[in-house]
Amino acid sequence: MGAPAPRSVVRPAVPADLRAVAGIYAHYVLHSVITFEEEPPTADDWLRRFRDIASRENPFLVAEVAGEVAGYAYAGPWRPRPAYRNTVEDTVYLSPGHTGRGLGGALLGALVERCTRAGRRRMVAVIADTGQDASAALHRRFGFTHAGRLTEVGYKHGRWVDTVLMERDLTADGRRAHTEDPAPGS
Repeated sequence: MGAPAPRSVVRPAVPADLRAVAGIYAHYVLHSVITFEEEPPTADDWLRRFRDIASRENPFLVAEVAGEVAGYAYAGPWRPRPAYRNTVEDTVYLSPGHTGRGLGGALLGALVERCTRAGRRRMVAVIADTGQDASAALHRRFGFTHAGRLTEVGYKHGRWVDTVLMERDLTADGRRAHTEDPAPGS
């Protein structure tokens, strides 16, 4: 028998993690169409993102394996207008060497749970349709449903790419209650 797989831990990100986060994301920016960014953000850019997410009281998490950041997830604003303040968009990325080990599920599960506890109502996933189903399948496992498709909205690496929209209700009972909007984080 081989050695057991190193234990993973999902925890809140800290500024010291952002260089590793930048490195993970840079791989996908440069070598894939799963993100529509064309220039990798710097660690300083990531620090600004991190602070913005924290100022909104949304989670930013990392998955750590054997002391190394192997992936990250965060809940960012869905749209900038105030009426959208309780709807978040999830982002989940794994280091290429750590895919297929359950880390994406660990990160997304923790993100959904923390956003639910924080009183967010909806989580939206915007998934580049690369012809692979892994991201959509991950989201379906966590209760996301198909909400639409935007056709050929991104052009990167010489190809047009669609995006698939998925959503998940984050209310405790899963019903669409029409009540007063609570303050964020209440």
